[in-house]
Amino acid sequence: MAKADPVSRLIFELSKLPGIGEKTATRLAYYILKQDESYSSSLAEALVNAKRQIVLCSRCYTFTDVEADPCRLCANPARDQTQICVVERPSDVFAIEQTGVFRGHYHVLHGALSPLDGIGPDEIKIRELMSRLAGTESPAREIVLAMNPSVEGEATSLYLARLLRPLGVRVTKLASGLPVGGMLEYADRQTIGKALENRLEVGG
Repeated sequence: MAKADPVSRLIFELSKLPGIGEKTATRLAYYILKQDESYSSSLAEALVNAKRQIVLCSRCYTFTDVEADPCRLCANPARDQTQICVVERPSDVFAIEQTGVFRGHYHVLHGALSPLDGIGPDEIKIRELMSRLAGTESPAREIVLAMNPSVEGEATSLYLARLLRPLGVRVTKLASGLPVGGMLEYADRQTIGKALENRLEVGG
């Protein structure tokens, strides 16, 4: 790609984005090229600034501004500290927040267990969750496992439930309503909201 023309290079880079195939990447590339130069500059600047200024929250591991750590949700004293919702990725936090139903705190794993892909407990933020809950000073009384309804998500929920139950916390998961194989970030807010309201105890 080093010797490719600028348009092909742009299409190639855009096609690396998740859910973006070559045809969509081509449409995006030509849309960008049709705009004036100020749009391209603003887009490039936004991308660079996001990479430079966005870090992981030191408490819940969602994305936050480098100057706002812990994130605004963790720092909000009105949130219920006795509830922690465990999700796979930062975009899941946004999806759940859109429902307006959950008022507790979050913990982002940054993935799900997938032995076939070489993703074990040490590759995601499970150790950090357990450290967060360790000790009698932890106010958490309920852990909501909001994994995506996939094979990997279910395996992660069961693994976490086995680790969490000895700590004496209530372990629940989202109720049915989310399609098997679906992703939280693509579900509508009513579906996620109902799943949160009707969450279930996780089997041992």
